[in-house]
Amino acid sequence: MTDPRQQLHDALDALDAAFASRTELPVSVGGCTHCYSAADLEALAGPVHQIADDLIRCVAHEAPSHWDDFPGLYRKLTPRTIRFLVADKLNHDMVASWFIAAGWRNWTATECAALEDVWHAWWRSVLHSHPSTGDVTHVLETLGVITGTLAPWLTTWAQTRTEAADLHLRDALDQWLIEDELADLHFGFYKELHATPELLPWLVSLEDGRIDADQLVEVVRISSSH
Repeated sequence: MTDPRQQLHDALDALDAAFASRTELPVSVGGCTHCYSAADLEALAGPVHQIADDLIRCVAHEAPSHWDDFPGLYRKLTPRTIRFLVADKLNHDMVASWFIAAGWRNWTATECAALEDVWHAWWRSVLHSHPSTGDVTHVLETLGVITGTLAPWLTTWAQTRTEAADLHLRDALDQWLIEDELADLHFGFYKELHATPELLPWLVSLEDGRIDADQLVEVVRISSSH
């Protein structure tokens, strides 16, 4: 089996290829001239590979209302944005919500398939390495919000019987159990995904030994109150 990190590398390269024609074509870009200069807008209108890293990151975080055609611009910048996201150089919950706002599910079948491959390769890469690039809870939040469900990601986590995957689980619970956050946990910049209904049953269904004993006591206590 190919190394998960290599699978992610290959998926990112395939994403570049899927968006190649869109990223190299010049398009008209209109936006907030208070926040972005004429030079910025000109750069965003040109080939994506020529846009400065800092400008890509700014646009990745910028509110959709700043742009005349937010979906079109975000779509054009997707391959570069995703690489920054995977490298843990962007705000995960914000970018996830922005992809929903950009309507990525309505893009071409080739583009959607390439993105789906990245989502799965990214998750496998994280679960097979501890520590990993990026916090596991941030990655799960991103994938859950972007796809609208935690189910496939939790299934993969349960099936990944590596020490790294179990260490990530411990780390995640360390965060989710602070002040009983797990009892009413929401993901996304707008808190659009209610995570608790999927997380709690999954946690209590895991095989014995996957969850630290003290953490399991807290998980069962929270679950019994739902």
